[in-house]
Amino acid sequence: MNTPHSPNKTPCLMVQGCTSDAGKSVLAAAICRVLARRGVRVAPFKPQNMALNSAVTIDGGEIGRAQALQALAAGVPPHIDFNPILLKPSTDKQAQVIIHGKAHADLNARDYHEYKPRAMKAVLESWERLCAAYDCVIVEGAGSPAEINLRARDIANMGFAETVDCPVIIVADIDRGGVFAHLVGTLELLSPSEQARIKGFVINRFRGDMSLLESGLTWLEERTGKPVLGVLPYLHGLYLDAEDALPKGQEVKTGANLRVIAPAYPRISNHNDLDPLRFHPDVDFRFVGPHEPVPPSDLIVLPGSKAVQADLAWLRAMGWEAAIQRHLRYGGKVIGICGGLQMLGQALHDPLGLEGAPGSQPGLGLFDYETTLEAEKTLENVSGTLTLPGSPTVAGYRIHMGVTHGPALARPSTQLGGQPEGAMSEDNQILATYCHGLFDQPEALNALLEWAGHKPSASFDPNARRERDLDRLADAVEQHLDLKRLAEWLPLNAETTA
Repeated sequence: MNTPHSPNKTPCLMVQGCTSDAGKSVLAAAICRVLARRGVRVAPFKPQNMALNSAVTIDGGEIGRAQALQALAAGVPPHIDFNPILLKPSTDKQAQVIIHGKAHADLNARDYHEYKPRAMKAVLESWERLCAAYDCVIVEGAGSPAEINLRARDIANMGFAETVDCPVIIVADIDRGGVFAHLVGTLELLSPSEQARIKGFVINRFRGDMSLLESGLTWLEERTGKPVLGVLPYLHGLYLDAEDALPKGQEVKTGANLRVIAPAYPRISNHNDLDPLRFHPDVDFRFVGPHEPVPPSDLIVLPGSKAVQADLAWLRAMGWEAAIQRHLRYGGKVIGICGGLQMLGQALHDPLGLEGAPGSQPGLGLFDYETTLEAEKTLENVSGTLTLPGSPTVAGYRIHMGVTHGPALARPSTQLGGQPEGAMSEDNQILATYCHGLFDQPEALNALLEWAGHKPSASFDPNARRERDLDRLADAVEQHLDLKRLAEWLPLNAETTA
């Protein structure tokens, strides 16, 4: 097993960013795919992630959705060691702490800061296992390494890189503006040893005349003494699982004729469940934010939530309860996934205070069942069929802490692993399930759209589209990044197998 600072340690590279959403996740995924196409057995790694989009691993744990995407890019099954620490915020000041795939505790920010030395131990255990099992490891940082107030006991950025002696590149998003200030400012706020660890910069999401950028790149290299390793173009319409933030804007489509909406409640989780709808050419999909009027639609989807009672209270405050009732009176369809399933029942009970203050709250009352939150979390990959005509195949995963009981479950919406699951209303207007990934299989997606009132004009395969976009992303990195420089730290000279 390799140890930190070992002269024959496993090749690695860490992608850090000037800001959140600078492009760390997608650049790490792209480098994983570039290496995998050369026959390199590569593992993604994010020491600490804060996200409400998560995935179930092959070994029955929970990791950030971005690391599951990077595992797909690398051609390996997702594993708990790819993201040993996952923080899932339940309020602005508290988060569920998941260690090696399992919920450990709910801690506020100050208590977690005190806990970080123990968290670092878990991080290094995963790191050593990956270094022993893979040819190369691509590491993703979190947020920015220049957050002065978070430097002490850091395990997400330079604190980790310094501990394991990992080279670092910094990525910045030029589309936001201020890219030179971001890069120079980030470098200036690092310690001398951390500055020396930076091997170069990557500028992301560039669109325009490259000749107009050249003088800035020359100035940046002269000012910092660090090379610009590449300028990546703005790639529109990438179908890639978001780490956490809701997608910006809407997909531009012509001919979309099924209107689908979903509430963007404050603690929305696993909103990537709805990506197949966002990208389907026949679907006009949008998230509806706070204080926005609820528009007419054919289908309303209530997605998952990390704080179901709080988000249900938000729904009521934003007028969604009356809007859903009106939608159903006019013959519209409703789907509830995970937390959305729980909201559709008669009541929500949280006796242990797992997602807020202990207590109960009435649900939307559209199904005759109740949900009680329990400390043990369900984590499993599932497959089966929908209880729709033709029994279309569905596959996904379940991540939830609630146990649901009631007569409405006698009319299941799915059969998963040979067992009835979820609920379908007697009037066939409302479907509820704990299954994340409900729309991911083409057969299930087509059937659900037809159930919602639209026969798709063409089949759309979300998984094939994701694979094509990973290759498209890797092609851009091959073309626009200085791979000869990257080969100083990564095994990029292997034979291309793609």
